[in-house]
Amino acid sequence: MNDSSWGAPPRAGYWGPSDQGPAQGAVPAGPAYDAPEAQHTRPMPIVPGLPAYGGDQDDDRGAAPSSGPPFRDGPFHDRPFHDQPFRDEPLRDQSFQDHPFQDQSFRDQSSPDQTYGHQPYRDEIPSAQPPAAVPQKPEPMPDASHPAPAPQKKSAGRDLGAAIGVGVGLGAVIIASLFVVKAVFVGVVAVAVVVGLWELTSRLQERKEIKAPLVPLAVGGAAMVVAGYVSGAEGAWVAMALTSLAVLVWRMTEPPEGYLKDVTAGVFAAFYVPFLATFVAMMLTADDGPWRVLTFLLLTVVSDTGAYAVGWRFGKNKLAPRISPGKTREGLLGAVSFAMVAGALCMQFLIDDGAWWQGLLLGLAVAASATLGDLGESMIKRDLGIKDMGTLLPGHGGIMDRLDSLLPTAPVVWLLLVIFVGSG
Repeated sequence: MNDSSWGAPPRAGYWGPSDQGPAQGAVPAGPAYDAPEAQHTRPMPIVPGLPAYGGDQDDDRGAAPSSGPPFRDGPFHDRPFHDQPFRDEPLRDQSFQDHPFQDQSFRDQSSPDQTYGHQPYRDEIPSAQPPAAVPQKPEPMPDASHPAPAPQKKSAGRDLGAAIGVGVGLGAVIIASLFVVKAVFVGVVAVAVVVGLWELTSRLQERKEIKAPLVPLAVGGAAMVVAGYVSGAEGAWVAMALTSLAVLVWRMTEPPEGYLKDVTAGVFAAFYVPFLATFVAMMLTADDGPWRVLTFLLLTVVSDTGAYAVGWRFGKNKLAPRISPGKTREGLLGAVSFAMVAGALCMQFLIDDGAWWQGLLLGLAVAASATLGDLGESMIKRDLGIKDMGTLLPGHGGIMDRLDSLLPTAPVVWLLLVIFVGSG
């Protein structure tokens, strides 16, 4: 590294020996030494008239340095003392420029008021100056040739393609079984109930170590749906009671530890899944039963769709952030609006002796029950620490994730239809 890189050429007479002998005040030459106790360095005085260091004099430097510690670290620690640069010497070795001890070795080795000639001592050593602030690279201004990235759109959080495909497939199976053979539709409901019970009891055991007996629940749940279709509400209640009794007896075959929580969870599962599903089978027994079931399904789906569409686009105010952070009050208004319009149309054109104003009330009740059912299962899943009850349906989760709104809505629709147009 040449001297011009430091801002000024070296002073004449700045370096040590010349023809005239050692500089005044210098100690005899000797080997390098390590003096950690030395705290200050005495700079060499200026000797006028001495030739500048360099050229042929490189091999004649023999004067010893002034008192003070030489360099102990860095690239010069293995060189003879007479080849080590003094602290005041502008460094010529490029390898030392980026050495980590560059600033620490020079800075504050002498008092701030010590001078060297007419310049302050600190100013004699460019490397002793504080490092200049690195200029920050300004951010580029928007350019037409490099447009700014578009803002990221909201995400639904699920695979919408798979969700739509699965939904259409399930709808086709339900519609076909509903209008071809009623008994087939009852079988579809029974299968959905058994799968839902399996998902619920599995999650309870995995997350809470609650062992609700699945065998009596599955058998009793399927029987409950069939009893509701054949014998109505009385048959459904009898099947519910027998299923609960079977759960209590079945659990007695295992150790008593946890008996109370296991049977309590079993009775809850029997009421939550198969008993509420029996109202769908009971709707089917009417003369216009398929249309009643279709109205029930359409209103629930439209309510969920309206809540999702309006909440995703305009939702700002959370409905129940501690239970389901994704639901908003705007989404609830969308569910009510969509369901009331769909209810008026269904009661006017699908249900015998129905009226449009009855459909408005029916749609309002469906929006409320579907939202509460969704929040109820969200509470269960939050308590269990899971996102979905299962993975059977791509884009939807499990069967229970689709039944959450349908199950509590079924008795509401059944009751209002009986009140509005009768049970026949």
